[in-house]
Amino acid sequence: MKGKAQPLHTGDEVPDFSTRDESGNLISKSSLLGTSYLIYFYPRDNTPGCTAQACGFRDLIQDYRALEVLVLGVSGDSPASHIKFIKKNKLPYPLLMDEDHQIALSFGVYGEKKFMGRTFDGIHRSSFLVGPDGKIIKAYHKVKAKLNPDEVLADLIRIREEAGQ
Repeated sequence: MKGKAQPLHTGDEVPDFSTRDESGNLISKSSLLGTSYLIYFYPRDNTPGCTAQACGFRDLIQDYRALEVLVLGVSGDSPASHIKFIKKNKLPYPLLMDEDHQIALSFGVYGEKKFMGRTFDGIHRSSFLVGPDGKIIKAYHKVKAKLNPDEVLADLIRIREEAGQ
């Protein structure tokens, strides 16, 4: 595959998706309607950047829960890999399966990447803060793994304050 689809942006509607988490629970766009959530896409379980990002969300999970925002991670890893990643890092939120990369493609965050002189297809680290109506409140592209959890939380607090919530 060359290139990638256009990534989704603030104000866009989340595309239809349906998948399972590491425990086999069905998660879909329709099952999430009425819920605010952060869905973040990361390249691979148990790599340094992805672990830093996942643990950053773990460390702030009480803040996200206090704001009634569900955190969901997505990668192309297998259920077994997700289970190991969750146990090793004590992640208190679900990781969604996207082994065929269809969800990442629909969000426009899968495509050609360059790393250490190689070109290959993969997930572009991105996060989307989604409102209960299924629209993207804020999109984050080319995120810094360690900074993303704090950045999203700060924006979420600011957005809620501006809305008087």
